[in-house]
Amino acid sequence: MTTPTEQMATLQGLRDRLMTWLTTAALPIWWEAGTDRERGGFHERLALDGSPCIEPRRARVQARQVFTFAVAGRLGWTGPSRQAVEHGLAFFRQAYERPDGTFRTLVGPDGATLDDTVVLYDQAFALFALAVAGTVVADPAPLTAAATRLRQRLETTLKHPLAGFEEAAPRKLPLLANPHMHLFEASLAWVELGQGPDQAAWNALADEIAGLALSHFIDPRTGYLREFFDGEWQPAPGRDGRIVEPGHLFEWAWLLVRWGTLRGRPDAVAAARRMAEAAEETGVDPVRNVAVNAILDDGAPVDSGARLWPQTERIKAAVALAGAAETEAEKALWRGRIAAGVTALFTYFDVPVAGLWRDKLQPDGTFVEEPAPASSFYHIICAIEELNTAFAAGRLGPVPLAGAAA
Repeated sequence: MTTPTEQMATLQGLRDRLMTWLTTAALPIWWEAGTDRERGGFHERLALDGSPCIEPRRARVQARQVFTFAVAGRLGWTGPSRQAVEHGLAFFRQAYERPDGTFRTLVGPDGATLDDTVVLYDQAFALFALAVAGTVVADPAPLTAAATRLRQRLETTLKHPLAGFEEAAPRKLPLLANPHMHLFEASLAWVELGQGPDQAAWNALADEIAGLALSHFIDPRTGYLREFFDGEWQPAPGRDGRIVEPGHLFEWAWLLVRWGTLRGRPDAVAAARRMAEAAEETGVDPVRNVAVNAILDDGAPVDSGARLWPQTERIKAAVALAGAAETEAEKALWRGRIAAGVTALFTYFDVPVAGLWRDKLQPDGTFVEEPAPASSFYHIICAIEELNTAFAAGRLGPVPLAGAAA
């Protein structure tokens, strides 16, 4: 039987491999090739030879790359993290910010508007990028003001009468859990900053979304979290109302552990634990050791492909639940799942040019041949930071002695 010290030595080795890959390969290539110095902002994708794809750019990708380079600085990357954040933020606000403070969804490589639609999902990432960029730039006050304006605009135009937000005005159905997950993430980012006159509003938003998840998104019978809802936050009719995404189960679990710990809500942590357990039992393919894309609420497969991002969310949930474990046996269980998730993630990094990745693993075990999407980097670096922080803080268990075999 593997001892806690041996488990931690294994995790230390995996953590070190991730940090080396990140700082010596991924961040350099995405800064050098993934940044558009001619037109501004970041490229959507890099071909697997490292060359940029010149194509339309989604708001969410620009916001995610701002986050990525801000975290790079926190993790000790010696490259120009602040310069990258300021570069991306300038393009993001100039090209996407609308006169009313919301953000359009799509522009061309030159910043010309291609789709002026206000998508709730994109607004969540705008709030998130503004929060994290504020920890990097010299003067965060304008970003705080922009975030407040955007949140107030959403509350004015898209607020749902029960809780949460509509997808659009006029109403568009089904209502979706996923944008609320990212609004939850963004509001927690503002809460954790812990400063400014608007903290009460950010706390209220985080609490409201957590409450909506616990009362309506999560099925009390199975512990699964559904994706699609009718106008009253009941599961959407038919098959849509039964769809479950294991990656989102892990991601919501990670967020609910954060919120539940912050608020002293053991029920939220318990719901997170149950959700992640369900995802491990029915949403992870034991043959390929990957979290699959979608199942039904009885565990039946819907999409047995496995994109990169659910693997990172599996790591984040396991890190959070190892930190919240009440017994050493439980902590050991989640440590093993961290190791399994990181091991799976490295298979996506097996590409000709170091620092890039493949995104779509097919049911037959082969990858789709396509450029590496920048959108994945936010997921990857967040998982690396969560693992690194928990390891350094001693939340995962006994730190092995220097030189212990991994």
